[in-house]
Amino acid sequence: MTDERLHKVLTNGLLIPIPPGELRLEIYRANIIHIKYTPDISLPQRKSLIVIREPSPTRWGLKRVDSRLVIRTDKVEVHVDPDTKAISFYSSSGELVLKEGRRKVRAIEVAGERAFQVEQELIISSDEGLYGLGQHPGIFNYKGHTITLIQRNWDVAVPFLVSSKGYGILWDNYSMTRVSSFRDDEGEKLTWWSEVADAIDYYFIYGPRLDDVIASYRWLTGEAPLLPKWAYGYWQSKERYASQDEIVEVVKRFRERRIPIDVIVQDWKYWGRHGWNAFKFDERHYPDPAKMLADLHSLNVHLLVSIWPIFDPQTDVFKEMSKRGYICPGTLCYDPFNEGARALYWEYIKKAFFSIGVDGWWLDATEPETGAGWSSFYTPFHDTKTAMGPGARYLNAYSLMTTRAVYEGQRKDSNKRVVILTRSAFAGQQRYAAITWSGDICHDWGVLREQIPAGLNFCLSGLPYWTMDIGGFFSGNPESESYKEIFIRWFQWGALCPIFRVHGTTYAKEPWRFGKEVEEVLVRYIHLRYRLLPYIYSVAWKVTSEGYTMMRALIMDFNYDPKVINIDDQYMFGPFIMVSPVTLPKATHRRVYLPKTFGGWYDFWTGEKFEGGQDIEAPAPLDRIPLHVKAGAIIPMGPYLQYVDEKPADPIELRIYRGADGCFEIYEDNGEDYSYEKGSYAIIPIKWNEKEQKLVIGKRQGGFKGMLEERTFFIVWVREGHGVGIEPAKPDVVVHYNGRPVVVKYPR
Repeated sequence: MTDERLHKVLTNGLLIPIPPGELRLEIYRANIIHIKYTPDISLPQRKSLIVIREPSPTRWGLKRVDSRLVIRTDKVEVHVDPDTKAISFYSSSGELVLKEGRRKVRAIEVAGERAFQVEQELIISSDEGLYGLGQHPGIFNYKGHTITLIQRNWDVAVPFLVSSKGYGILWDNYSMTRVSSFRDDEGEKLTWWSEVADAIDYYFIYGPRLDDVIASYRWLTGEAPLLPKWAYGYWQSKERYASQDEIVEVVKRFRERRIPIDVIVQDWKYWGRHGWNAFKFDERHYPDPAKMLADLHSLNVHLLVSIWPIFDPQTDVFKEMSKRGYICPGTLCYDPFNEGARALYWEYIKKAFFSIGVDGWWLDATEPETGAGWSSFYTPFHDTKTAMGPGARYLNAYSLMTTRAVYEGQRKDSNKRVVILTRSAFAGQQRYAAITWSGDICHDWGVLREQIPAGLNFCLSGLPYWTMDIGGFFSGNPESESYKEIFIRWFQWGALCPIFRVHGTTYAKEPWRFGKEVEEVLVRYIHLRYRLLPYIYSVAWKVTSEGYTMMRALIMDFNYDPKVINIDDQYMFGPFIMVSPVTLPKATHRRVYLPKTFGGWYDFWTGEKFEGGQDIEAPAPLDRIPLHVKAGAIIPMGPYLQYVDEKPADPIELRIYRGADGCFEIYEDNGEDYSYEKGSYAIIPIKWNEKEQKLVIGKRQGGFKGMLEERTFFIVWVREGHGVGIEPAKPDVVVHYNGRPVVVKYPR
């Protein structure tokens, strides 16, 4: 069956000589096929920075069909054309999913190294949508678009694309890359081009559920660790708190006004006279940083501090990095592609900040903003040299490597969960506990609207934690009526994003800055966030344990409904809550599409029920963002809190939305460390049976130190006017739960 002159069967796939190169097909899992065409096998074989897995033992077979070589697994078939060596991907049922077109390679030299520019053409179907690729504001479905993957302040380059047809392409390359979707005389095409490569190197991942595609991507590139519970609370930030006294007094004011908060952020320039990013606080304004941390912690608030990849040449850090050869030539930024540089970077952070109790790390400007000249906001990393090779080859991977430095450093020294905020991201970065915010955006209505598809595509790129500067970095005046309106709308949306964070320059944006009436609206949404924490934290566990996505474009859950393929301003927050941000001024309603789903939808604010598969005009007065809950939903809501650990989430109000079967698992752990990795957590499974009108709170699974052994559930069957909005509802049934199963029948 095999002809060694034409191909060689490997343990996990196939090698086809194409002198002077070769084509490899490697089976990583039944639904993951690695394709690598090396034009010249004499080039070095470099270890991937993105993919951290080796192929998993998988049952597969090889046969010939009409002279084609066919690899078959339980999930896919892969066909190799005998003449062109082009590859076609089929589902296990025989449906054509994706097909290669032409390959193009051009020999080049980069900084004295031999390399290639490469291009892979793919033939796609006319009716599919294309998503992911990082963050590119204002664009959702990339069909008919060309996207250049290069890191910039507002753009995030992630070479992972998913299709509504149920597959993903992970392009393993770090250089400038261009992805183009277009139609020519031969049909619909998708091309991937990269500036510097040794090979055409990509992974085909089949779902067909997009959740399965993204979970498989996470399996390949690293799971997303669980953030500490406090990271899912409210974050207050500005550019910038200028002293130790100011930052502590702001937190005290939150506590005095009874406004919930868990995180405050110290932005740049706290180093003052010590020089840019000196890893020191200027004592004139921060006389006792350790006391500042103690004061903040006594107020039950956590601090993130801004850290940059660049240094003033006069700082001790720069001098030491430079002496060891850890500065990228022609720049002021350190080289995270060097293992020693990564270790030293963390050692400086640990000594200056971690040792006094700083809780998390704002790694700003990780594109990187190289600092070749202080007047230049974007300076090229392209032409420098890293420890691994030319900057052009590793152009887009800086953020991945510098988050690695901090994550691995803290994990080595502590069991405290890592929190990292970055302005850039790359494939695989989720494994380093990274949150990305969308950059230094403006505050107008158009930008607000463009941010929604930006966030949705970022999360479709396999990176689960995204946020933005609520109200825009370049802020309006909180005393302006027009800015008050856009800030309210932005804030309402932000409360229902993976991370809830306010930031901006020029004007402070704490809730009380906007006047009493606006403050009341803002505080209501902070309360909504905290009441939803049992739901949010349980969904976060699904992110870690299942490769799930918290902020979900509608195409993820309703891809059977053709109307959702281009809906870019609505999304699911977890499995049950649909969010429809308001992005126009003076709105009293907004059009909302309710996707087709069994049992229909409920208005979160009123309990009114609607059939799916229709557009509605949803009420949207200034104090309300349209929220709709899918029938079959089970939503746990906790008590009012001032911070996430103020008291146990007890009682929990369980809102049940009848009309379809449903299930949900409430997840709990200590919220602080990595003991969950060793099984120290508890899950309470809950199911609603629509036919029998029966709710089952199942046997508790697992446990952890400090767990609430007995708790109370307030069962609320949602109906019009009952179990709606933010305020607690009068329970229909009260259940005392001690870990053993409880069955509750709906009173007919």
